[in-house]
Amino acid sequence: MEKSETDSAAELMAPVVPTASTGGGRFSRMINNKWAATVASIWIQSTSGTPSTFGIYSSVLKSSQSYSQSTLDTIALFKDLGANVGILAGLLYTAVTHTRPYLGGPRVVILAGAVQCFLGYFLTWLTVTGAIYQPPVAVVCLFMFFAGHSMPFMNTANVVTSVHNFRDHTGTAIGIMKGFLGLSGAILIQVYRTIFKGNPTSFLLLVAMVSTVNPLWLMWFVKIYKTYGGNEKQHLNGFSLVIVAIAAYLVATIILESIITLQLWARILILSVLLLMVASPLYIVLRVFSNNSHEATKVPSAGSDTSQLDTENLHERGDNMVYHHLPSFPGQEEDSVSKTSEVEENLNLCQAMSTINFWLLFLGSACGLGSGLAVLNNITQIGESLGYSSTETSTLVSLWGIWNSLGRFGAGYLSDYILHVRGWPRPLFMAITLATMSVGHALIASGLPGALYAGSILAGICYGSQLSLMPTVASEIFGVVNMGTIFNTITIAGPVGSYLLSVRLVGYIYDKEASGHGNTCTGVHCFMLSFFIMAGVTLVGSLVAMILYLRTKMFYEQIIFRRLQRYMKQ
Repeated sequence: MEKSETDSAAELMAPVVPTASTGGGRFSRMINNKWAATVASIWIQSTSGTPSTFGIYSSVLKSSQSYSQSTLDTIALFKDLGANVGILAGLLYTAVTHTRPYLGGPRVVILAGAVQCFLGYFLTWLTVTGAIYQPPVAVVCLFMFFAGHSMPFMNTANVVTSVHNFRDHTGTAIGIMKGFLGLSGAILIQVYRTIFKGNPTSFLLLVAMVSTVNPLWLMWFVKIYKTYGGNEKQHLNGFSLVIVAIAAYLVATIILESIITLQLWARILILSVLLLMVASPLYIVLRVFSNNSHEATKVPSAGSDTSQLDTENLHERGDNMVYHHLPSFPGQEEDSVSKTSEVEENLNLCQAMSTINFWLLFLGSACGLGSGLAVLNNITQIGESLGYSSTETSTLVSLWGIWNSLGRFGAGYLSDYILHVRGWPRPLFMAITLATMSVGHALIASGLPGALYAGSILAGICYGSQLSLMPTVASEIFGVVNMGTIFNTITIAGPVGSYLLSVRLVGYIYDKEASGHGNTCTGVHCFMLSFFIMAGVTLVGSLVAMILYLRTKMFYEQIIFRRLQRYMKQ
């Protein structure tokens, strides 16, 4: 049975010693550690971000079922609702990892997600092909809800497990998981373009199979390990480099495909290189195992001189600013410890919801995630209204996934680094990215040549940033024991905002502009007003995040101080 989060620091730092009961063989040690678990999570995430690919098959779904744009946006809303309402995933994760760990741990959560993924996409494929003949809209909404609802289960299992495994680098760990999730849409689209190019109906079948089978064989490796390794940051940086390399490769590939027509052999070669890059994190596991095969994690003995070690640890983590918060006398130290312990307690969902910070985080997320989903759900129709070709709109969908991924990874990594070095609270980054996002919406609204590309870059990066920053802030303010339930509850802000902005605003104005011209609108006016309104909404979200920043500024200073005390006691 796994230990709870109240384990002592000594237990958390204890090295893993191979024994007969734990499978002391070389291969067993290689696959049973936090690095193998991280790679398995990365590979699962690489095929789990399927909701972001809605633009690939939205047109064929709309035409095959004779939907209006408002109806299509309603179906997309249920997809978003499933993708963002992960309360059940959070409750299940807490149950199988903390309350009743003997039930199987994170793999149970992944299994539940895989089943929903197959049902959702396979039934949608049957609908588009006519095997299920024009079911009611409510039924299709249910199919898309299941398709989207699979992602929170995968995401919760992988993200929260990574937070447990890398407690000193939560922002980077979450950024890595969210980054690969963001890239998954572009990865799946590359597979689709190589095998089923020009047949979006087959894309639904591809997702139903790949995004189900892949998690099923990898879920056995995703586990929580309460161990610490001195070079964690170095190895995590290796995963980060892989994200950047894959993103750059995909951007180059997408641009190349938009310029020239590639032969089949060239597409196969490009896909093969991409899959090798996705597999490359395995090298980090092999390197870690090779470096540590003959030694356990080093922990200083009680009688050793730890002053030099403490200084090195602080330098490695970049916590230079904590020196400004050192107590000058014993009474001050005890008072600081008391206050810090109080603010860092683990809250349950009801306790978190009773705080002002929870609702500030919820409102800021509604503005950012809701407007981002509105762009994603309508990006194909925006391109069509501005005269973009089907290839160009498909390129926009693929690039959105990449910008989204870079935002998820970049926000986690940079906020982690600057928090450790400068002590700047993460909500400040939320405010900055939301303000930048409003610029992206304004660019899209302008309808200028190339503005859709530039606007989608800004909106995609900032949308991804919110998906990385929000769970990290939630874990720091409310604790990690119930993190899965709390951050998945806040994620509901996404579909709430999506309903108000995508269905009630964008869809309504589009259909009004298209009246008398069938279900299609052409011209800049189709989306101009709605996107200028969304620009204003994200500015409001930025102001809300600034309020959260001011309220939590002292709290983050106490976090840094607490970390310094923990390092000096080890």
